[in-house]
Amino acid sequence: MADPFQKQQSHRQKEYSSADVIALQVLAWVIGDDNRSQRLLDMTGLSVDDLRERAGSPEVLSAVMGWLASHEPDVLAASDDLNIPPEYLARAIYELDG
Repeated sequence: MADPFQKQQSHRQKEYSSADVIALQVLAWVIGDDNRSQRLLDMTGLSVDDLRERAGSPEVLSAVMGWLASHEPDVLAASDDLNIPPEYLARAIYELDG
């Protein structure tokens, strides 16, 4: 598997690290499940409007990955469902935590 942490260019020429891409995948995975999405909102203090307006912002991505890190069963479920090895999720959590 190629290293997912190499920098990639988007169509707008903005650089996104693979940690950002992984966090966006996790966010999409979370909001696809009502229970998980409600837990995310409850635990992070984010609102639905925050997610709509700032989904790609470093603060929101960090909050999402911090939330994921707080519950190992979610880390393992995300790993399975998204086909992302847990160590890549852990590395993305670390990189986004700054």
